[in-house]
Amino acid sequence: MKHQRSVHGVARVIAVVALILVTSASAGAQRQEREATVAGRDVTIQVTIHPHNDRARAAAEQLQADDFTVREEKRPQRIISVKRPGEAPPILAALIQDDLVSRVNNEIKGVKEFIRRLPEGSRVMTGYITSGSFRVAQDFTTDLARAADSLRILRSSESATPFNPYVEVVEALRRFDTQPAGRRMALLVSDGLDVSHGFRSASPFQSIDLDRAISEAQRRGVAVFTFYAPSVGLTSVSRIAVDYGQGSLNRLADETGGEAFFTGTDFVTFDPYFREFNDLLARQWLVTYRSSNTGSGFRRIEVTTEANLHLHYPAGYRVR
Repeated sequence: MKHQRSVHGVARVIAVVALILVTSASAGAQRQEREATVAGRDVTIQVTIHPHNDRARAAAEQLQADDFTVREEKRPQRIISVKRPGEAPPILAALIQDDLVSRVNNEIKGVKEFIRRLPEGSRVMTGYITSGSFRVAQDFTTDLARAADSLRILRSSESATPFNPYVEVVEALRRFDTQPAGRRMALLVSDGLDVSHGFRSASPFQSIDLDRAISEAQRRGVAVFTFYAPSVGLTSVSRIAVDYGQGSLNRLADETGGEAFFTGTDFVTFDPYFREFNDLLARQWLVTYRSSNTGSGFRRIEVTTEANLHLHYPAGYRVR
């Protein structure tokens, strides 16, 4: 009996060792598969041309698909495709902060007109950054009139103040997961101020949730364009709050490949913002390349053209 128990014990040890070896081999294969997927992943980025003079505008008009060069972590990448604006209709999320000053209600008509005039085939979602959680007014649809009509006047009250605007921006960005790859962008009308962790943490470079919103937008290939307007709260009374809010909106736009629009500490009308925004929409290219890098972490992107034009594009993206 003692010898029989010993044999059974040895058999159990052998079985356990075999199981460990099989599990390790399987995990190693999964790691290799993940690394191969990461190394060979296709990355799509939106590139917006900003011509600042007549010479640059003329060069932008002559730009061809093969004029682009992409580097990731300073290494040249193989470009798979380049699409002009007409080949990639916008996929747009229009997000409006619900506690902005009541004067913003005068601009809702302009937002509606902007949506209605988007190219055929565009997809639009509308929603509100408000108390509680992000509220969808209209999920993504190609019915532009329906999307425009879903917009309402703002509550313009402290009861509508979001706990943290960037947490709700992240909620909105997740909605892009159901959409096809393409010219993804968000229009965020906000005061940009995050005081959820205290006023001292409201700086553009101290907001944890701003960092997260930037990372989530980069990962999904969403360029964020921001319009500043004061809220009924701190940005109506504090110049420092205005600076923090505008700085945060500027950083969100800059690092995702969008553009921030604001004038001074307040606003008069969004009309000039929309004129420039429409001009930029006509100068966007969709560039897809195959990454040759491996491993996790942040990968910095650089895009150039032979004409040496001023370009806006995401700073990079993070691989988990």
